[in-house]
Amino acid sequence: MELPSQNDYVETYFTLFEQFQQGQDRPAGRGRSYTYEDQILIIFFTMMMIKRITAFKTQHRWLSRHPKEAQRLGIEIVPHRTTLSRRFKRLYETIQVFTFYVGWWAETLSPVFRSRMLVEDASLFKALGPVWHQSDRKVNRIPEKLRHLDTHASWGKSAYHGWVYGYCLHLTCNRAGFPKLVQVETASLDESHVLEQKSEMIFQLDPQALTADNAYHKAMRVRNWAKAGVLLLTPAANWKNGRYAQAYHQLIKKPPFREWLACRKVAIEPVFDLFAKVLGTTNNQKQLPVQGLANVRTFLSLGVLAVQMAMIINNVWHLPFRQISNFMTVFS
Repeated sequence: MELPSQNDYVETYFTLFEQFQQGQDRPAGRGRSYTYEDQILIIFFTMMMIKRITAFKTQHRWLSRHPKEAQRLGIEIVPHRTTLSRRFKRLYETIQVFTFYVGWWAETLSPVFRSRMLVEDASLFKALGPVWHQSDRKVNRIPEKLRHLDTHASWGKSAYHGWVYGYCLHLTCNRAGFPKLVQVETASLDESHVLEQKSEMIFQLDPQALTADNAYHKAMRVRNWAKAGVLLLTPAANWKNGRYAQAYHQLIKKPPFREWLACRKVAIEPVFDLFAKVLGTTNNQKQLPVQGLANVRTFLSLGVLAVQMAMIINNVWHLPFRQISNFMTVFS
């Protein structure tokens, strides 16, 4: 059976990014335009991520030793490692909005990409290096023998791994597990607060409902979202008293809402496993290979975008929807 090649994936990246750029309002800046376009660097850094090459010095060396590969990507002059580092840190917001665009664009491809029912959840990733104990962190004290500490990270609690010092990937996907929105923050930022930040973009996807766990539930949010035409479905375990709470619990027991709540974990948790495989973070507590909020944001969002592209190509080529083995193979 014929499988998609690296060129097929690269062409999809380029085509969608070109369409994405055409729809953006980009005022002309006074400075010199970039020598290396964002879409070229996105594909290059994705390739480096799959190859598990995260040090910018090593990436620079790889480009120098693989001139044909570099030219195929559109890199005529090998950028300095400091240029790679600087541009990598700046890519997060572009990837975040591009991911949203891809999630919206794919709606017309197949029902599997539609946003009728969305799912929200978060996953913790351990910071690279040692942990910074909270007693020291609160007073900004770094023990003398603590080396290579990621001071941007913070503490968060995972149901699976307990307390984790690191970062959090906040994901919105649809019922099939197709990513729609991504946001990356330090581990301590409240999930409910992040959902509030994402709400405007969620409404733009025009879902009928969004399901989430108890951490995202707020009675006022349920009411405000209902006014906007979006039903927020959670188990609402701590909201049982009063007529509004009773009416809500009666509602979530009715079909199809009961079914949507039941499939929440099946929809999103396997997708986090796909991210871990793409990112190479399958070790204990999914330890990251990069440090600092700016680097982590770009790194994790690149993984989300990669899974999006793999799922789109899988659909077009009639491959299993959540299969990423071919994507990993062609970029490795």
